[in-house]
This record gives sequence, C-alpha cells and structure tokens, in this order.
Amino acid sequence: MKKIILILFLGFSAMLSSQNSVTGTVTDAKNQPIKGVTVNASEIHKGTTTDENGKYTLNNLPNSNLKLTFSFIGFATQNKTISLQQKEMLLDISLEEKAFQMDEIIVSTAFNKLQSQNVMKVEHASMRSLQQKGTSTLIEGLATIPGVSQVSTGTSIGKPVIRGLSGNRVLVYSQGVRIENQQFGEEHGLGLNDSGIESVEVIKGPASLLYGSDALGGVLYFNPEKFADAHTFKTNFSQKLFSNTLGSNTSLGLKTSAENWKFSARGSYNTHSDYRIPNGDRVTNTRYNETDFKTGIGYSNAKFSSILRYNYNKLDLGIPENGIAEQTSSKKTIYPKQGVFNHLLSSNNVVYFQKSKLDFNVGYVENDRSEFEDSNIAVLHMKLKTFNYDAKFHLPKFGKIESIIGVQGMYQTNKNSGEEYLIPDANTTDYGVFGTLNYEWKSNVIQAGLRFDNRKIISKANGISGEEGSFEAINKSYDSFNASLGFKTELVEDLTLRLNVASGFRAPNLAELTSNGVHEGTNRYEVGNEYLKNEQNIQTDINLEYNNSHFEFFVNGFYNHINHYIYAAPGGTVLDGNEVFDYIQNNAILYGGEVGLHFHPHPLDWLHLESSFENVTGKKQNGDYLPLIPANSWSNTIRTEFHIKKWLTDGFVTLNTVHTFDQNNVSGFETRSNDYTLLNLGFGGKIHLGKTAFDVNLNGNNLLNKTYIAHLSRLKTDSIPNIGRTVVLGVNFTI
Repeated sequence: MKKIILILFLGFSAMLSSQNSVTGTVTDAKNQPIKGVTVNASEIHKGTTTDENGKYTLNNLPNSNLKLTFSFIGFATQNKTISLQQKEMLLDISLEEKAFQMDEIIVSTAFNKLQSQNVMKVEHASMRSLQQKGTSTLIEGLATIPGVSQVSTGTSIGKPVIRGLSGNRVLVYSQGVRIENQQFGEEHGLGLNDSGIESVEVIKGPASLLYGSDALGGVLYFNPEKFADAHTFKTNFSQKLFSNTLGSNTSLGLKTSAENWKFSARGSYNTHSDYRIPNGDRVTNTRYNETDFKTGIGYSNAKFSSILRYNYNKLDLGIPENGIAEQTSSKKTIYPKQGVFNHLLSSNNVVYFQKSKLDFNVGYVENDRSEFEDSNIAVLHMKLKTFNYDAKFHLPKFGKIESIIGVQGMYQTNKNSGEEYLIPDANTTDYGVFGTLNYEWKSNVIQAGLRFDNRKIISKANGISGEEGSFEAINKSYDSFNASLGFKTELVEDLTLRLNVASGFRAPNLAELTSNGVHEGTNRYEVGNEYLKNEQNIQTDINLEYNNSHFEFFVNGFYNHINHYIYAAPGGTVLDGNEVFDYIQNNAILYGGEVGLHFHPHPLDWLHLESSFENVTGKKQNGDYLPLIPANSWSNTIRTEFHIKKWLTDGFVTLNTVHTFDQNNVSGFETRSNDYTLLNLGFGGKIHLGKTAFDVNLNGNNLLNKTYIAHLSRLKTDSIPNIGRTVVLGVNFTI
C-alpha cells in the first residue's frame, strides 16, 4: 500500500511540475551575447544565469502570469511579465548599457515593481554593499542609508530610527514575517544578524496600508539570500576581523537546488570585546556574543510555490553601567547583562491560477528575553510569542489596472516569570482588511488603497495596587481606517516625479499603557496611562529624481503630522531616587528630507563621486522639540573602480567623510550635541588564484580617531564617547 501511495504521489508531482519552460538569448545593443546575466523569477525563488552564448532556460514554471528580471552590472535591469499558456516560450532580451547600479525588484510594496516603476520611493541596499563599509553590526550598516539612523548602546545594541521615529513606530520584517521582540525598550536591539540576508528595503513613511499598526513611521524589510540556481550546489564562507573590539564574525553557508526542490543553511558566530574609545580606554561590559542559524527548504511547480524557513538567534549582551572601569579584552560578559533567544519560523506560499494568484504567509516568532543584575538568576524574564498571518489575492488584471485584496492578523502573548515585571502578562489580537489598485499608462502610475484595522489588548492585574511593579488589568480595543494615494510620472526624459499622501496609525503599547516602576534602560520611574488613544498620522512625500548614464540626482521631502503623539514627560516628582515620567499625548509634526547626487564622469568610467544630505525636525504642538531626533548629516564619497590584469577584478577604493552637525533642537530633558566629522577608507575586490576566487575588503573607519558622542547614543548621559579608530578585514568566497 505504501509503495502505491508513493508512486501516485511522485506521478502527481511530475504531472504538475514538468511542463512549462521559457528560454531565450540575452544580448547587448550591438546584438552581442552577454554571459553571466542573472535571470530571476523571484515569486517562485528560481533563477539561472546566461551561458557564454547568452542563452538561458527556466523550467517548471507556473501556468500563470510570471515576472522575470534580467540584471547584469553595467546594464539597465529589465522586468518582463510573461503569460505561460503554452509549454514552451521563447523570450529574447536586449539590455541597454547603464553605468549606475542595477534596478531592483521591490518586494516590500504591493505590486513588486522595479524601483524605477514604483510609485513610492523605497531605498534598496544589498548586504554586500553595506558590509563593504566595514560596519560591525547590521544596524550600523543600515544607519549609512540616508534617512536612517540608530539609537545605540555601545556597539552591541542598536534600534533603527527612520526620519526621527523609532521603537514601535518602525516595523521590521524578516522572511516575510513581522518581527516582535519587545521593541518598545530603548535597550532592546534589532535581534537580527546580517548573515543569510540578501538585501534590505526601507520604506520611509507610513506603511499602515500594507502592514497595519506599528508601521506609522516606516518599515525595514529584509530579504533572505537567494537559493542556488537549479542543479547547482554552493558552499560559502566568510570571515571578518575587527581591530578595535578584537572581534570576529564567522559565517558558513551551503545551498543546493534541483528542478523543483531547493535547500539552504547558514550558521554564524559573532564575538566582540569591549570597544575602545580614542584615548585608548575600553568601555566596560560593552562586549557581546551572538550565535545565528538560518535554514530554508522550498518546493515549486506549475501550480504553487512554498518556502519554509527557520532562524535561531542567541544574544549574550553586556550592559554598560559603570562606564570606563575594568580594563580587559575578555569577551565573556559580566553582570549586568541580557540573554536573548529569538526563534522565527515562516512559511511563504504562492498558489497560481490562470490569471491571478494567492500569496499566503504565516509566521511564528518567539522572543525569550532575560536580564541579569548580579547573578545567573534572571530578575526580569519575559517570553513573547507571536503568531501572524498575511494573505493577498492578486485579482485578474483588468485592462491596465492591477488590484489586490488582503487580510492580515496577529495573536500575541506576553508572559513574565522573573522577579520583576516591566510590563504585565497580556494577550494582543490584531486583524486588518485592505484593498489596493495600481493603474499604469505610458510613464505614469497611480496607486491607491484603503484599510481597516482593529487591535485588542487584554492584560492581567499583578501586585498590590499602588506599589511599584503593580498593574491594573486592562481591556482595550483600538480601531483605525487608513488610506494612501500615490502618483508617479516622467516630467521629461530621465526626470521622474513621485507624490504620495498616506495615513498611518499606532496603537499604544503595553509599556505606555501600564508601566509602573523604574525602567533601568532609561534610568527613570515610568507611569503608564491606560486612557491613551491611537497615534494617527498623515504624511506627504515628494521625490524628484533625475537619472541618466553619468549623472544621478534626487530630492526627497516629507511633512508628517501626528495626532496624539505618545511620549514620556517628567512629572516633577521623584520616587526611589528616580525622576517620575508620565506617558502623555500631544500633536506633533516632523518634516525634512534627503538630497543626494551621484556623478560618474565620462570618459573617466572608473570614477564615482557621491554626496547626500539628510535633515529632520520634530516638534510638539506647543513648539517644543521632540526627543531622539537625529542631527543633520552630510556624507561625501569618492569611489574608484579598477582591474589588475586577471588576478584582481571588481577592485574598488572608497574615501568617505561624514559630517554630523550640531544638534541644538532638543527636548527639555535632553542635552545638546556637538558636531563632528569622521573619515573612512575602504579597499577591496575579487582576487583570483587559479580557479579559486574570493572577495576581500579592508576598511578603516574613524581613521583620524576622532573623539565624538552621537546624539542618539544612550551612553551620552555619562559622557562616554563612541568607538574610536577601527580596521576591519573581510574575506568571502564561494565554491
């Protein structure tokens, strides 16, 4: 009986998966074949590269519309939508030469367009480009993107800030699943490792239409590394060494794909000593250790595609409390410290119909967080479990109109088991429904959408009423309608205008509703307010972008009005030696933007000149400034590219200066920050030794060993500088 079932299953799989294929040749403007062009069908996680004759083939494709992306360095990316109603299809492509970086498919927005076709300006950065800057953590790399910065605690803990908004106002997605890790805490980091991540997309502005609550300020969307091409097996090893922290980051991955099945696995270990400031001292207990493991398995055929992924991340973080005390290069954390275990399980599925498709994602996130004061017994132990789902139905295309309807939801439980409670035990339930459409004609696009959300929070009472650490039970429900409208047009050749207006919302989090005690991460006694309302905002964005073969220029401007902005303000009393802060609400505005250029002069094809400036101002309704607003900054980069015979290809040298201006626009309990300039140098390329090739990069950051304190550093109150000069050596090779 078992043999019969197995034969039937294999026969059914073969019947589903062995039919459709597309093949063709990729050439340049002179009709010469191009070798090494990446041909990618991202929806089904399948790709290949062209051979020496420019030919490619993709088999076992769905009986539906499918997007193919053709990309190669030095050429403009092309995105083709094909309709596979026959078994075999011929598709020849001619690519146009283009000096600037390749156009990218944007996954975080609804219709997965190329960035050049997208209504909303979304920043896309590959992990490779961020790692080449020599940063030691993922969040440090993100902070080099214009409009993105970080609230940091030394080198180990960083929280993303998008245009002045952070914490629960910025939503983070990984593996297609929203990350929930008690992100309300200033000393709670991102909880993600850059190994096994292909790229990041940054939505700078309200994205509640697609993501619901907590996407009021923006979204960070991390894309996993791609699977191997069909019928290949690859092993990858990378090693980075850091002089300042005596740190090491080691990563080993493997991946393989058959025609239908695909598999990948990657493990990494990251360890650092206390970081050294410019005078030579080390900041005690800023050391940390991180273990990360990612794996995925996928299957696709003519009817559906399914990917199952798992990510385990373990963090052992020292918490600096004594400033510059014990001087050691040990990597073993001392008390106080945090222990954080993250588990992320996701299932991403696409079901194809003749003229439509269904995307369905489910995810489970478990965040186990412990804080230790002076022993291995956790004084604070919180376990957050989150189940979420997301279903989008892509309706059949009607003329030039594409449309999507969808539902999303989340069920979350928080459970305490330590001696102290920071927030109570609670259950949170979300659900949302939405619809959006995209109308495209010539070089113009209009996109619009509408959404309704409900969030329900039920918490349990704890402790003796009136005493520190006690909580009253709450039962709250929050509703919100949100909409977005965007327009893109090409004013003249190579000059693109984007206009977007969108609303967003954020329901109050548990800390804001229920806090009653000393929050060690902020050194203050916080008192929650169960009567807080939704934060509700409307943001207007404008993007003007000019792009030709040798010159690129962009201007981004935004105006963000937030009703019922929630913040903690001093109440004028002191408890247990700590000033009391109450959570209150006020209307607020944030405005500013980014401007940048990229010059690639002809005939100096080896030279790139880049410059960008970013600004944000945040004010309350009464004219006072908002806290945690990053200072203005100006970044300038000279990059040269070269080859040395056959043993060094894709070589580069970069010289970068970043000037951060004074921050004098501070809230009542913040201090001002002085300006500073950092000098960074990078060198790298692909070295060929026989048949083996490996990427090498050498970076020197803060080369002049400048003493400075970033405005958003949480060690600023103790006058502790940021990291001094550091040299980073990285090696990466694939076999």
